[in-house]
Amino acid sequence: MSFFSRFREVLSNKKTPEQLSAHYDKMEELDLEKGDFTAMVIAALITFLPVLIIAMLVIFGGLWLLFGRG
Repeated sequence: MSFFSRFREVLSNKKTPEQLSAHYDKMEELDLEKGDFTAMVIAALITFLPVLIIAMLVIFGGLWLLFGRG
């Protein structure tokens, strides 16, 4: 099977309701250990918080340049 045929197969939306149900049932079976959720929250904060802070600094810096000189 070539890369492109596999790529088309993955991107196709021709899944039957049974296939979708089996997929989501498998996703619900993921067992999280104690502390996994906390670790995921901390990882998300480490990932997104610096980006959000930089975006806020850019926005507030632009607003200060436009309206702050009085």
